[in-house]
Amino acid sequence: MTPTLDAIARPSGTFAMVAMDQRESLRTMFAEAGAGRVGDAELVAFKTAVACALGPLASGFLIDRTLGFDHVRSGLLPAGCGLILAADDLAQEPGRPVEETGIDESVAAPGFDLAGVRALKLLLIWRRDSRREERVELARRFIALAARRGVLSVLEPVVRPAPGEAARWDEDAAILDAARELAPLAPSLYKAQVPRRGIGSADELRRACEALGQAIARPWVVLSQGVDRARFLPAVRAACQGGASGFLAGRALWSDVVGRPDVDRALAEVSAPRLERLVEVVDREGVPWRKA
Repeated sequence: MTPTLDAIARPSGTFAMVAMDQRESLRTMFAEAGAGRVGDAELVAFKTAVACALGPLASGFLIDRTLGFDHVRSGLLPAGCGLILAADDLAQEPGRPVEETGIDESVAAPGFDLAGVRALKLLLIWRRDSRREERVELARRFIALAARRGVLSVLEPVVRPAPGEAARWDEDAAILDAARELAPLAPSLYKAQVPRRGIGSADELRRACEALGQAIARPWVVLSQGVDRARFLPAVRAACQGGASGFLAGRALWSDVVGRPDVDRALAEVSAPRLERLVEVVDREGVPWRKA
């Protein structure tokens, strides 16, 4: 039977989850930090270091299949941290953002070993273009796949302008439109971009998050992509006050640790305290998923 969201939640019923499923984007981050173009071994080493440092503080840990999955599920995470596997196949040029996604057919295969996995996650690039309905069907197929394999589904739409739309692009309106279109498909958990990219007064952000929560109308969390690292904690607070149940974030936690010579020390001194502060916020302000 499919587990409940308690499998990736804190005892409070809220979520404080770490995303470590970056692939080519993480390689680019190493290059931007002055480490050059690192190989897969360096990426896996960083991901496992993050799992060891932040897993004990997190309610869930997200990893991709090709760079670190087997290492992480071999016993690195404590019992209270649910393992989430990225089921997305990314179309991404080196150094560029993800342009399109599909389902990783290796993960979708009936014989793929999901032992220890509590949830699957799908990144979905959402645009108002000719492939819009195709993406809805992709989301529907993903949710059905997770249910069939007895795990939770985490759907992560990220909005982008369609060709010719950039001049009149309203990202917040697109985030709402995506939620109205995709949340009714009933993923176990909806992962949304932070409205206004976390910029604005606390009241402005809270109201924007309330509108987003009304559009989603099911348990939801925010991601950190697009939000300045220093703004992420108040953005999470506003999202929780607006109805969110927490976060599933990567860059806001560990991006400034990438490429440092003593990664373990930096994670302990920089990233772990940052995650602890966020945990305090979601436990105090977040909506327990059963009440969402």
